[in-house]
Amino acid sequence: MELSSPAFDDGGPIPVAYGYTERNVNPPLELAGVPDDAETLALVVDDPDAVEPAGKVWIHWLVWNVNPTRKRIPEDWSTDSATATEGENDYEEVGYGGPNPPDREHTYRFRLFALDDTLDVPEGSSLDRLEQAMAGHVVAEAVLEGTYAP
Repeated sequence: MELSSPAFDDGGPIPVAYGYTERNVNPPLELAGVPDDAETLALVVDDPDAVEPAGKVWIHWLVWNVNPTRKRIPEDWSTDSATATEGENDYEEVGYGGPNPPDREHTYRFRLFALDDTLDVPEGSSLDRLEQAMAGHVVAEAVLEGTYAP
């Protein structure tokens, strides 16, 4: 399974517009090679470099129950219960919260999971709740990384 973006290369800089204090919209993503046995997809966007300044890995976006036939997540994607469910990010908002490193350039992870089940997790849930529901259901995973500097 592969996850990429037409907006930035894997390991490359994420354009400024996607930052929390800028346009604060998600970059477009392209999905390929989703396994045939996937029932749904989940996406977790986080910042592991936030541990030092924030004391934890910062969660920027949680999305689950995405249709596995989807090939693209458009920029500034607006989900509804028919297309996906979103969780609460660490800005205490439901939906996407863009990069906003307080100290230096950080690396952001976009992790895509193919799951063999639909998740019964309510909108606004935390990463812990999502991970509990995903346990034992991940059939494939892909990662895209990008950097963002203050």
